[in-house]
Amino acid sequence: QVEFVESGGGLVQPGGSLRLSCAASGIIFGIYHMDWYRQAPGKQREVVASITNSGITNYSGSVNGRFTISRDDTQNITYLQMNSLKPEDTAVYYCHAQHITFTRDYWGQGTQVTVSS
Repeated sequence: QVEFVESGGGLVQPGGSLRLSCAASGIIFGIYHMDWYRQAPGKQREVVASITNSGITNYSGSVNGRFTISRDDTQNITYLQMNSLKPEDTAVYYCHAQHITFTRDYWGQGTQVTVSS
C-alpha cells in the first residue's frame, strides 16, 4: 500500500521557521521525483519546490532563498525547510511523488502551515 505521511506543519510567527517532512512507504523511493506544493484558501495549488531522484532542486520565485528541499533516500523521506516565513506562506502544504517516467504520481494528505502574529 502506497502511503505518504506529512508532518511538521503548525502555527509560526512571521520570520520564523518550520521543517516539513514527508515519509513515503510502498514505493521504490529512489525512482520518484519529489515536490512540495501548497494551496492557500481561494487559490490554485502551486508547486514551491522540487527535487529530482538525482538530487537536482528547483524553487518557485516566491520561496527561492528561503526554502530548501531535500531528500533522504535511506529513510524514504522528503523535507522542506522553511525559513523567514511570511504571512503569504500560509497554506496547506502537500508532498507529491512523480515517477521518473511520468506514468504515475501520488499525493500526501497535506499539512497546514499558518504564519501569523
